[in-house]
Amino acid sequence: MTDRTAALRAMVEKHPTNALARFGLANELMKTGAFADAATHYTVYLEHYDDEGNGWGRYAEALAALDRRDDAIAALKTGIVAAERYGHPGMAEDLRARLEDLE
Repeated sequence: MTDRTAALRAMVEKHPTNALARFGLANELMKTGAFADAATHYTVYLEHYDDEGNGWGRYAEALAALDRRDDAIAALKTGIVAAERYGHPGMAEDLRARLEDLE
């Protein structure tokens, strides 16, 4: 475990509903291949934060790595809606391209 991962874990333990700490921890876990743990933290992050699309895409990546294709597709679709709602057409297109790769 890296120092950054340990620090983020400590933050999450101290403040379990800190969405941004969860997001940061999930991103660090993805780098190490801890996809199941990352997916868990992305789930909590997405429950507590109105993500603009990026988090949904990262969550989909974790789910795809876990062979949860249908869940990854659903996450990408939710991310596309969020990106469009927040006025991020480029992000929405990126998520659509990733969706096409999974379908």
